[in-house]
Order: sequence, then structure tokens, then C-alpha cells
Amino acid sequence: MSIRPVPHDRLRIDPEPLARALVTFLANTARQLGSEAFILPVSGGVDSATVAHLATRALGRERVVALRLPYRDLGIASLEHGQLVIEALGIRSETIDISGLVDGYADAQANMDWRRRGNVQARARMMVLFDKMKAYDALPLGTGNRTELLFGYFTEHGDDAAQIQPLLDLYKTQVWQLAEHLGVPTEIIEKSPSAGLEPGQTDEGDFAFSYATADLVLSHLEAGFSDDAIVALGVSQQQLDAVRDLVRASHRKRLGSLVPAVQPGYHDPALFFRPRGGISI
Repeated sequence: MSIRPVPHDRLRIDPEPLARALVTFLANTARQLGSEAFILPVSGGVDSATVAHLATRALGRERVVALRLPYRDLGIASLEHGQLVIEALGIRSETIDISGLVDGYADAQANMDWRRRGNVQARARMMVLFDKMKAYDALPLGTGNRTELLFGYFTEHGDDAAQIQPLLDLYKTQVWQLAEHLGVPTEIIEKSPSAGLEPGQTDEGDFAFSYATADLVLSHLEAGFSDDAIVALGVSQQQLDAVRDLVRASHRKRLGSLVPAVQPGYHDPALFFRPRGGISI
């Protein structure tokens, strides 16, 4: 029996073949990049729990490292939920308090509000993740999803820093379906999503509408449906406009590096590593 409400047909997934495909993707990526291990932050949320399950299926529990990276006393319950995942999977883990790292900078800044401090937390976590990547000789995994990507609901050079992002083409409601199939603990799937970067914060509180509404609108906008057709699904024009506005306002965050063309033609930076004859090594 589904824990979350049944999503619209456009958002339903077939979890078993999807899980197999994502596990294969991770295993192949590790092999192609010459790595035998993954490392990821496990926050206690459904996204990181789902990625941890997929990574463990791909490489085995001995080759997955989970980092718990708490800040002060924020998200104590999430810290415990992260431990639930670690223990259930039997993966290696390390807990590093980032409070000193964050406060060393944040407390010296004038007018440092919680939103800025939250971004500093996210970037500090990535600094630790990429350092530990070297310590464990492991590839870092990201835990973002498509809804967050489209809304720009992530910290630049924080949540988006890891190049391997197995969930980034799944809407949040699809992640919940996959998580349930993989056996992520019920309490993690059922709880209100939160970035955990400031007291009392929840994702849906920030949006002022639910992920179910967000994904219903996003999936139909991306498929080219008209406003009238989307409103007929049970959302208001105000909600539709709010979703569209979030996507438009965050466009810059989805751009790659903007580089002016100077050289006479495009040059692949790795081109000179390829042997003669054009076969890639």
C-alpha cells in the first residue's frame, strides 16, 4: 500500500526497472571513471536515503561511505534518520560537525541572516565531501531532484557540486515512489521535506504549495500543456503562475559556465588525449 497519495498518471513510475537502470548507471559510471567507491552526504531526507540505497546496490555496502554533517542542533531528528539508513544498509559512515567551520566565517559577517548562513552550511558540507572524496578515494554523489533543479531550490556550489546526480531527472513525487520500492524507512518517506538549514524551515512552506502541486504543474508545463488544461487538473491559476515564476526566476542557476568564444573553433579540452584515428581512450 502506498504511503504517499497516488500521483497523476504522468508522474507514476515503474520502480523496479527504473531502480535497475539507475543502479546500472551508477555501476557503469564508477567503472568508466576508474573508481571502486562512492561517498555521499546522508542528511536523513528521502533523497539522500534513496541515493544511498542505489549506490549500495551498485557497488556493495563495503564501497559506499555516508557522511553525516550536522550544524549545531539543527535537524537532530534528521541526524537520527540518517543513522537509520546507515545501519539498515550496513555502509561505512563518518559524522563531522561543521558548526565551527560555518561559524568561523558566518559570525564574523555583519547582517548574516539565516538564509545566508544556510548557504554557507551547504557549501561547507561540499567542502568536507570533496576533501573526504580524496581520503576515501571515492566518487562523490549528489542527491538533488528535478523539482529542486527547476525551482533553483539548491545552493550553488553546494548541493549541485557533485557531478554524479542519479535522481536529477526525477520529480520529488517520483523519488518518493522509488524510495518506497527500495525500502527506505517509512518515517523518512512520510516526514515533511526540509533542507534543514534554518529553524522551522520546510520545503513546501518555502514554496507555499505542496510538492504534489508543483510536480503536477511542472510535468505538464514541460510536456507543453496549456494553462487551461493544467487548471482543469485541479490547480489554481495562481498556483500555476507561482510555479512558472519560480522556474523563470531561477534560470541563471541552471546555466553552465558562460565563456566568451576567443579561439577560432571549438576545442574539446580532452581532444589531444585521444589516439590518432579518433577512437577515444
